Amino acid sequence: MKLSRQFTVFGSAIFCVVIFSLYLMLDRGHLDYPRSPRREGSFPQGQLSMLQEKIDHLEHLLAENNEIISNIRDSVINLSESVEDGLKSSQGNFSQGAGSPLLSSKQLSLTDNPADCLFASQSGSQNSDVQMLDVYNLIPFDNPDGGVWKQGFDITYLSNEWDTKPLQVFVVPHSHNDPGWLETFDEYFRERTQYIFNNMVVKLKEDSRRKFIWSEISYLSKWWDTIDIKKKDAVKSLLENGQLEIVTGGWVMPDEAAAHYFALIDQLIEGHQWLEKNLGVKPRSGWSIDPFGHSPTMAYLLKCAGFSHMLIQRVHYAVKKHFALQKTLEFFWRQNWDLGSVTDIFCHMMPFYSYDVPHTCGPDPKICCQFDFKRLSGGRFGCPWGVPPEKINIRNVENRAKMLLDQYRKKSKLFRTTVLLAPLGDDFRYSESTEWDLQFRNYQLLFDYMNSQPQYNVKIQFGTLSDYFDALDKEDATNRKNSQSMFPVLSGDFFTYADRDDHYWSGYFTSRPFYKRMDRILESHIRAAEILYYFALKQAQKYKINAFLSSSDFTTLTEARRNLGLFQHHDAITGTAKDLVVVDYGTRLFHSLTNLKKIIGHSALLLILKDKHAYDSPSFDTLLEMDLQQKSQASLQYKKIIKLSEEPRYLVVYNPSEQERNSVVSVHVSSPTVQVSSASGRPVEIQMSAVWDKGSTVSQTAYKISFPAQMPPLGLQVYTISQSTSSNPHLAEYVLYNNNIEYKGIFNMKNMKGAEEDITIENSFIKLRFGQSGLMEEMINKEDGKRHEVKVQFSWYGTTSKKDKSGAYLFLPDGEAKPYVYTTLPLIRVQRGKFYSDVTCFFEHVTHRVRLYNIQGIEGQSVEVSNIVDIRKEQNYEIAMRISSSINSQNRFFTDLNGYQIQPRMTMSKLPLQANVYPMTTMAYIQDAEHRLTLLSAQSSGVSSLKSGQIEVIMDRRLMQDDNRGLEQGVYDNKITANLFRILLEKRTVVDMEEEKKSVSYPSLLSHITSSFLNHPVLSMTGKNPMPTLQLLGKFSPLVSSLPCDIHLVNLRTIQSKVEGEHSDEAALILHRRGYDCRFSSRDTGLLCSTTQGKILVRELFNEFTVASLIPSSLSLMHSPPDARNISEISLSPMEISTFRIQLK
Repeated sequence: MKLSRQFTVFGSAIFCVVIFSLYLMLDRGHLDYPRSPRREGSFPQGQLSMLQEKIDHLEHLLAENNEIISNIRDSVINLSESVEDGLKSSQGNFSQGAGSPLLSSKQLSLTDNPADCLFASQSGSQNSDVQMLDVYNLIPFDNPDGGVWKQGFDITYLSNEWDTKPLQVFVVPHSHNDPGWLETFDEYFRERTQYIFNNMVVKLKEDSRRKFIWSEISYLSKWWDTIDIKKKDAVKSLLENGQLEIVTGGWVMPDEAAAHYFALIDQLIEGHQWLEKNLGVKPRSGWSIDPFGHSPTMAYLLKCAGFSHMLIQRVHYAVKKHFALQKTLEFFWRQNWDLGSVTDIFCHMMPFYSYDVPHTCGPDPKICCQFDFKRLSGGRFGCPWGVPPEKINIRNVENRAKMLLDQYRKKSKLFRTTVLLAPLGDDFRYSESTEWDLQFRNYQLLFDYMNSQPQYNVKIQFGTLSDYFDALDKEDATNRKNSQSMFPVLSGDFFTYADRDDHYWSGYFTSRPFYKRMDRILESHIRAAEILYYFALKQAQKYKINAFLSSSDFTTLTEARRNLGLFQHHDAITGTAKDLVVVDYGTRLFHSLTNLKKIIGHSALLLILKDKHAYDSPSFDTLLEMDLQQKSQASLQYKKIIKLSEEPRYLVVYNPSEQERNSVVSVHVSSPTVQVSSASGRPVEIQMSAVWDKGSTVSQTAYKISFPAQMPPLGLQVYTISQSTSSNPHLAEYVLYNNNIEYKGIFNMKNMKGAEEDITIENSFIKLRFGQSGLMEEMINKEDGKRHEVKVQFSWYGTTSKKDKSGAYLFLPDGEAKPYVYTTLPLIRVQRGKFYSDVTCFFEHVTHRVRLYNIQGIEGQSVEVSNIVDIRKEQNYEIAMRISSSINSQNRFFTDLNGYQIQPRMTMSKLPLQANVYPMTTMAYIQDAEHRLTLLSAQSSGVSSLKSGQIEVIMDRRLMQDDNRGLEQGVYDNKITANLFRILLEKRTVVDMEEEKKSVSYPSLLSHITSSFLNHPVLSMTGKNPMPTLQLLGKFSPLVSSLPCDIHLVNLRTIQSKVEGEHSDEAALILHRRGYDCRFSSRDTGLLCSTTQGKILVRELFNEFTVASLIPSSLSLMHSPPDARNISEISLSPMEISTFRIQLK
């Protein structure tokens, strides 16, 4: 009766609001109303008619009504909670009115705005001049001998070609400094990099014509901390007069395949913030010469940071040759999804094999090497082609100048202008003062001679990267016809990279997977710590909580940012460094992870304390501890066991998602007599499961309890946990196949000799069927009852018998994968429980678990797959998981780039197997007209679809030899490694198969949020001890409601102050509006959010705070728009990432 009355009130309220709203719409629909100007790239100009404008207006009003209904909904629930629980006494010292559980997703699920669906259907219709998918179809990949330019062709020219317009050459000295590779970051700095900087200050000042560029701020920052004010002033002077340029200016030169866009942005901000504070410079040109393949995501991030130009180097040799023939080595790089030209950034692709001197002056490395004056006879290393350089003097200057100019002219024939770039450097160059003298003096003699010979028609000088791009822009502006640039527009990416023959660099997509997983865990903890820290900082300032304000947490947070940034380096996250260097990276990640857990605990405690001043008590410093622990940089995480007593202990769960969330929370406890209570004191239903010491050994000292927690977006929910004889948990039931377990305990365990019948587990959305091996074979959709073949299998790749074999970088298999063979049936453990059920198989090299959560909402609609991989006893093997389905995907599949965008792929028979492996950061999918099958991943790895209906992911690789790319070792430091995935099967609607050929694709909203939940799991914290006198709020709910479904809060990052180690009052609010495909089954997805055409009213954003200011900024905070001002509404175009300077009070 009581429930019926509540729904009557709720229904009546909604009815009244809807009727009143319709009246308002009819009354106001004919009126004009102010509209924000659309950003370019949102919709083509003139497409929307006046009718469309009115429809938009009506939809805007409906969105407002959704908010009103949501508020009424919350009021009704609060009312029902107070009626139900008003007479109950609180368990634990929660403050009154702490909040009530949010509405079940089954009761109300808001849908997306129809106008938001237009973007995905329109995308991919733009006409780039060069589309990389088409380029791959065109190129024969036949690799003929090109002569002196082995991978190219013979270049000729006429001597009078520069008579009317002289060749303008910029020689750009540089030094590429890996922050760890063969030696650690600190060792490289101590032995080499510091001397480069010290000599730079002296040698550039000797001649104002000398120039130099630098990229890695991690090294510059370390050196800056060791030098005196005189050297600092000298550096500033060199920057001011243009002799020194900072290029890109990120913390590192990051990998672009395995790195997630969160970390790419973060290391860019860290570098740019350091530059702003210490040098006052703003980089404007990108320099990426060593990452092994290039992603358009990086191009987009540079564009968002305010860059106009960039340079790349490691691109497939056949692509370089094709571009050289077409003179398309310089282009405007446009995002596949861009409907206009707003994302265009000018890109220069270096044409030859490497960025070293032999491969940068022209097509003939034998000649170019003779102009690398560090290689003079008697030096430590010479030219592999057998002809050393000669010092330049009056006797040889004419001949040597002609030789060098010939190479410059030939190189210039590959481009569309008479402006030429000639980098001059290599790894860790210019560490000795003698090299500075040899390079700069000899080149200056050559420059002076060339410039003095009018018949040469050349103007040559040292320059910075921006000097080159400025001259290029000037020529382009002069040559433009009808305002059209002479440069083509390109869309697509540059994976998978090959530097010669069939040597594809697809191995590093997976190498050292233990640390790729650890990287993602650290990212999620940094983001959680950043958000909670800024919220806590604001409350600490408000209540003057000195213990928080005077803590070292911000310094520790900065260190974590820098360690994460360091690991994005293209020899770190890639898994391509020496063993000792890998341990150094791992130790840094582990150290920061440990510290971040403390920051999360500190911040969460302050936010949920009823009396904020209680935080000043020293005993509260480590009150909240994360329940996930890790013993060392090389070990897996594990759950600590909570020791129970009758005195309640706090259990605090944090939802790092911007969406309201219903997730299963699991903790390990010391006793089976346990009770979990909500903020209102009501006992929570729990599932109790066994904790297994081994596959068939049950722990007698630990029990796993799990319960569904409904959590506010970015919020904290508080529970209590205690020992209680009156508890009545739902005990999981077990069946073990191919094993005879002797067990006496509380759980119902059944032994079976073998699986004579198929094994099944199910929830309200999906039923799964498993074969006798315990591996999944079929998914049954409960919505329509249809059965879908989805088979999980494992397989091995060996390495080729040829001389060149697989290593850290290269994947050179010995043919197709061979099935994973087991001689005896594995132990299979089936668990069926109230809130989740799973099937676990114990193979020799993989412990494989498939789990279904039996809850409403997002996490019940996909299948969780966990693989614990151990191949430490194998030699020259790589282990893969293959998912085979009945989907007719043919040779087309889709992978994400950096967790930001989807890139369509084609499996090509003209390419070797290893060329058809691509990087996957967060997801890959296959589809046909009816269904899409998505593999979502919590770590980066290599993925392929070698046959129709298949997705294959390589999980680990153990290789006993070097692959001759400089590492000088194999990959044999393997760890027991956790791989975590989700499998999502979705029904498609209204699909035009012609559209399938587009150069762009999008995940569904369900897929986006499933990926977000997978990569940002709920964090659980427990009180270190029972604290009977401590009063906590029932929850902390910082947002008024979930953000729109398609808007992701990338970060809320406290901005540094001008004082070293200190924070400012502002934070960087970074938002991403995801592009998504609407054409999926309209079943209840459990999304407790709506879409609003990318608009958020600032005043309706935060619950616990007031927005003092919100000012748009460039991505990395370097620039503010010309009209930057405090805004009241955030408006994002689809796919846009935007940063705002926000100050909360």
